[in-house]
Amino acid sequence: MNAPGFTPVTENWVLTKPAASGRRGIVVAQARSGAEAGVAILEAGGNAIDAAVATAMALASQEPWNSGLGGYGGFAVVHRAGQARAEVVDFGPVSPRNLTTANFRLTGGMSDQGFRWPEVEGNANIHGPLAVAVPSAVAGCERMHTAWGRLPMAEVMAPAVALAKRGLLLDWFTTLKIATAAADLRRYPESARIYLRDGLPPVPPAEGTPGFMPLGNLAATMEQLARAGWRDFYEGEIASAFLRDQARVGGVIDAADLRACTARIVPSLQVPWRGGRTLQLAAGMTAAATLCRIVPAMLALDIATQPDAAWYRTLASELRAAFAARLAGQEERPEPPGHETCTTHITVADSEGTLVSMTTTLMANMGSRVVLPETGMLMNNGIMLFDPSPGRPNSIAPGKRLLTNMCPLILRDGNRPILAAGASGGRHIMAATFQLMTYIADFAMDPATAAHTPRLSVAGPDKVFADADLSAEVIAALTADGAVEVVTRGLMPTNFANPNVIAVGTDGYRAGASDNRSPWSVALAQ
Repeated sequence: MNAPGFTPVTENWVLTKPAASGRRGIVVAQARSGAEAGVAILEAGGNAIDAAVATAMALASQEPWNSGLGGYGGFAVVHRAGQARAEVVDFGPVSPRNLTTANFRLTGGMSDQGFRWPEVEGNANIHGPLAVAVPSAVAGCERMHTAWGRLPMAEVMAPAVALAKRGLLLDWFTTLKIATAAADLRRYPESARIYLRDGLPPVPPAEGTPGFMPLGNLAATMEQLARAGWRDFYEGEIASAFLRDQARVGGVIDAADLRACTARIVPSLQVPWRGGRTLQLAAGMTAAATLCRIVPAMLALDIATQPDAAWYRTLASELRAAFAARLAGQEERPEPPGHETCTTHITVADSEGTLVSMTTTLMANMGSRVVLPETGMLMNNGIMLFDPSPGRPNSIAPGKRLLTNMCPLILRDGNRPILAAGASGGRHIMAATFQLMTYIADFAMDPATAAHTPRLSVAGPDKVFADADLSAEVIAALTADGAVEVVTRGLMPTNFANPNVIAVGTDGYRAGASDNRSPWSVALAQ
């Protein structure tokens, strides 16, 4: 039994992760094979947009619990070399046109899963076919590539197709990710067939190489997409197979939903920052408005050589106030402790100076847990973001946009993009992305140092998570203002986001880094 006041420490190691640097392209992703796909496209003559799309497509099979063809969407901030400002590819999530609160019968209790909404019978808003939002992830890649890509689509897709045919690496991390969703994966036949062995999560061999898991018909679907083009997903053979799958599993997305699914290019939100620089954000249904609330107070602070107790105290206070305003306006609920949202973030720079910061997601770990048998796609559970009660600001409604926590950003100096960053991790995303940006832009840290510097996290108005590696002075200052939980920045529970970053110097030399606590993440340079 633990003594009173004793906090168990389960991760007793010091973790470091190398940065990538050079004068050519860099790709940072949450799985090495995805970053390798992006670098291969840069080496083939592609630009940062081609590389970001190639990485996103590769992650469909290499990090399937976070994103993929069945993802509900995302946002990408793109500052092309020679352009004055960044633009945003908005492929944010939308509910199916046939979905209403009538699809979800309330039990009268409160859910202890996902967001703390009223409980739905069978948790049908959290997992299963009714939890699926219209899959917009492919539309985002389509819009980016057709607008600004350089290489043919088939060439951009080639690494992803090869990786899907190879399958998913089976190591301890794969076992962990599957195990956390196994109770629901077993409910759906194709999901259980692919991800569970005799009803249990697969485990790697006790010695030797881990090997790879086949992923059903996903490789064939990706091969068809590469051959037929982007719109095949929404209007061609893949769309037809998807609709047959929907009929089999009981989903409500129809042909009209697919045909209407497109991404749009919009101006980035421009927010003045210290030193005459400008933050460029994805406005709309993101965390950008929440980040903007903290900017005036953080700009008013005097900057020392390192972030001090006063800096962290102000940041925590402003984040709590910003989340209070956000949640009051949306009637959105805090996640329960330990809630795991699974998203991926990709950051890319090319040799010409273009930067891309792209976030995309399935929502929860392994999304809806439903793999569609004919297409092999693991589908999102974006409907989990809605309040299942009727008549509320965030209630389920047909064709409705969903509020997300994504916060990709690019910092520019004049017309030159000098930093791109973003993260996965639900409500923890915004705090992590902001801290990583300011560590580099305001405190002159290089990306490797910034990625290894302890952070705080605020995901709501009631509590601050403080990394146990923060100084005693900082923790004392945070505690003076309210509830603080000192936690280890480890893999599980998920108390912090998983950010990554690329920074470009005045001489064109660039460096990228990923979060040191993420086992698969990597920064790779040409």
